[in-house]
Amino acid sequence: MHVPVLPAVQIAATAALMAWMITGFTRLPGRWLRWKMFCRATFTIVTLTGTTKDGSTEPVNVYDHLSPGSFILGPSQLQVILDHLTATGGRYEHINGHGRVLSARGEQPVKVVDNRVVL
Repeated sequence: MHVPVLPAVQIAATAALMAWMITGFTRLPGRWLRWKMFCRATFTIVTLTGTTKDGSTEPVNVYDHLSPGSFILGPSQLQVILDHLTATGGRYEHINGHGRVLSARGEQPVKVVDNRVVL
């Protein structure tokens, strides 16, 4: 008697779970990738140029200084990396650049001026 009910409940639960997962990837106004992992994360995309101790300039890739597999970088983490790269004995005298910060609040510009992150 209960045997036919079980497959119907499984099918309904599976369909509800699939619908919930699909709607998790739809866009909401002012947000991108509504999935919780993305809407709570903060991504910083920057182009940086560093001036070395000898006065030459070169591009700086902050992602080289993150642990392998890391890609989420907020402004505070960017500042920590800049502090590390410009600290006493660090590779650079000055780092400057510009980019964008992507978060649940939308997209906003970011600048790096004389080793400081400015939102």
